[in-house]
Amino acid sequence: MNRLLKLAILMLVASCGGGNYSAPRNLDNACAIIRERPAYYRAMQKTERRWGVPVAVQMAAIHQESKFIGDARTPHQYALGIIPVGRQSSAYGYSQALDGTWEDYVAETGNRRARRDNINDATDFMGWYMDGTSKALGISKWDARGQYLAYHEGRGGYARGSYRSKSWLMSVASSVQGRAEMYHAQLRSCR
Repeated sequence: MNRLLKLAILMLVASCGGGNYSAPRNLDNACAIIRERPAYYRAMQKTERRWGVPVAVQMAAIHQESKFIGDARTPHQYALGIIPVGRQSSAYGYSQALDGTWEDYVAETGNRRARRDNINDATDFMGWYMDGTSKALGISKWDARGQYLAYHEGRGGYARGSYRSKSWLMSVASSVQGRAEMYHAQLRSCR
């Protein structure tokens, strides 16, 4: 086999490998997450410095949205139980950002190379969104429950109180708050 063909095969095989989008092994321990994926922690610290959203709040929201899986997508929907008709929404990546909201983020920040499956961009997006929520609705950046409700329902939905009729969502938001508090305590002990 000549060298050019070997090189072409090698390039083809190398291009098939994607990023490491798997979840960290222990999602219930913030210290274990940052030991296993130090890049996650650096990205979240950068977001905290830029937007003021605490690392623990970011971690809890990402845990709820994607379980730290970089290429997470919503499930497919099926007609008649067997015919795929698309996904539940356009949510994608660590932050499960919707297409339209992601486009707003890119336009407002000028970060045209941003990708939802990149932890740096995903945490920056969350910081941008939660900072805007804090300014628009007065929700503290430390209030993981309120921030999550506004993140899930959108700011308009939150302002209308759409979450009040969704007991399942209120429960999820409370668990996000509990996880943020747990992560915060753990992060204090592992620094």
